[in-house]
Amino acid sequence: MRKLVLVAALGAAALTFGIGSVASQQAAEVKTLRGVSPTVDVPAPDTPHQNVSGRFDRAYRQQPPLIPHQIDRYQIDLKANQCLGCHDWSVAAKNGAPTLSMTHYLDRDGHQTDTVAGTRWFCTQCHVPQVDAKELVENTFKPSQTK
Repeated sequence: MRKLVLVAALGAAALTFGIGSVASQQAAEVKTLRGVSPTVDVPAPDTPHQNVSGRFDRAYRQQPPLIPHQIDRYQIDLKANQCLGCHDWSVAAKNGAPTLSMTHYLDRDGHQTDTVAGTRWFCTQCHVPQVDAKELVENTFKPSQTK
């Protein structure tokens, strides 16, 4: 019995190390959209933030609004969400900030709550700062709204 367990453990280890070396070899061949290998430690590009007084237009129906201000130093984790300091329904009017959509206060079962639902807690999962950045790849996207 011990020999069988030992053989199984050694076989699993051999498979793990064998697969790991193949995976790392394949990762070395993969290129990112910017043309660099993902194994190379490349610092994030300096992103030009827009200083705009208004908001960018939405490009399609149901697009989450873009964030018209910097959020680099905002804490958004399991314990805190600094976005809610201005945008929660209870303080937005006082701060002159847009209020979160009521959909952010619906739990999984569709019941309305007084606090932001856990499924909507991480704002940057859907909302990003508006930036005038060049496209990483060519595309032919046209906004659904015409002006």
